[in-house]
Amino acid sequence: MSFAQVTRYGSGFVMVIEKFLVWAQSASPEARAEGVYSLAQAYLYADLSGADRRMAEVSMTAMLDDPNTCVRQAMSEALASALDAPRHVVVALANDHSSIACPLLKRSPLLSDSDLIDCASMGDAIAQSAIAMRPDLSSFVCAALAEIGGREAVITMAVNDAADISEGSLLRIADRFQQDAEVREALLLRSDLTPAVRTVLVTAAAKALSDFVATCGWIAPERAERVTRDAREKATILIAADASADGLTGDGCLSSRHLVAHLRKSGQLTAGLVLRALLSGNRSLFEAALCELTGLPATRVGGLVAHWRGTGFEAIYQKAHLPEALLPAFRAAISALHEIGPWTKDDASARLSRPLIDHVLAACAEMRGAQAGKLLALLRRFEAEAAREEARDMVQSLVAESLMAESLVAQFSAEPEDMLDLAPHVELDLMVVAAEDSVAALDHAPPVEIFNDSMENESSAAPTFPDYLFADFELRERIAA
Repeated sequence: MSFAQVTRYGSGFVMVIEKFLVWAQSASPEARAEGVYSLAQAYLYADLSGADRRMAEVSMTAMLDDPNTCVRQAMSEALASALDAPRHVVVALANDHSSIACPLLKRSPLLSDSDLIDCASMGDAIAQSAIAMRPDLSSFVCAALAEIGGREAVITMAVNDAADISEGSLLRIADRFQQDAEVREALLLRSDLTPAVRTVLVTAAAKALSDFVATCGWIAPERAERVTRDAREKATILIAADASADGLTGDGCLSSRHLVAHLRKSGQLTAGLVLRALLSGNRSLFEAALCELTGLPATRVGGLVAHWRGTGFEAIYQKAHLPEALLPAFRAAISALHEIGPWTKDDASARLSRPLIDHVLAACAEMRGAQAGKLLALLRRFEAEAAREEARDMVQSLVAESLMAESLVAQFSAEPEDMLDLAPHVELDLMVVAAEDSVAALDHAPPVEIFNDSMENESSAAPTFPDYLFADFELRERIAA
């Protein structure tokens, strides 16, 4: 039974449906699939009366019990994108086997968020991934998939740019699959990641790397923990600087407050991290940490930090419960920021500034005691890290300049035929222009007799074209013409 046959009968459509139901009892699965597809097409697009539509709806409902999957799959394909399909038929097919449900789970506009969440909770990885592909995936469905979805569905949802994934859902995914590198990579490809989510992903990656090298026995567990902590803190400062530069929240201060709140909740907001931020020139992150730790408004904290020599700054520092032994270092860092200013690299506020560190080291050099020793050791580690970063920058700059110089020397020292190999199209165009200019010059040159007289008198050769201009036969012919 074809679509044309079904729609041809007009008022006799009910009789056709009755015959179809009787015929379906003995027809082959392939024939039933074709028939039910035509029936669904007729329901959607044919000009049927109310009674005819009700009869067609009853027939499709009856075909939901067909034992062969290809029949139900044909009906699913026919109704997948329809707005006026029978909703109960769509919902029943969406809860069927994943091979039948997938077209509807991907595209059907009739499935509500509640329907999709129910299908996700009962479906397998294929059904969940089909839901994750939807172009209008709401935050409620994303939250459900983040909570109960398998890794395939989570990866599919993460790479779906149209999915409205909230920060809470992203954090839940990062927490559930923190050991899965593919999930972390899929999340990092999203353009709407908040600083808090990026920090969680960086922490998970650093922990996975630390566990790997410690398990292999390459470095001691204690050193692996320190390396991991330093790498995590460097990444956190970089993320904070990028968030403020990109304007993820539209306000750099609010972005820093949001990140600091997450760091405090996860136990990563340490005095060492705050000092690193200040020595990187990131004053906004330092002030955001004081706001979070004291509960004071940003304007009040900013005013107290601006008067860092006074007792007000010392009071807010103590209220934040930061180590008393580090107070001179923080004061010296703020003083250096006022005197030197943040350093002028492109990644300012993201990397340690050696001038700031030297200023703080000089201010703290006379300190004594066990706490002072720990502070000086931390500052010297910061100094070594900044020095290595500067050395890497210098080496990269020298290498780049050397490569550029070698490239220029190679181009200017090449023979004409080598120049053709390096840039055939450009050089050929230049040769044609040069040859045409030479031909034009000959047109305005004196007669040949004058050249002959000149040659006899001065024994000089007549001007000729360089041989390499005639290396190409077609070029020779063009010049001759």
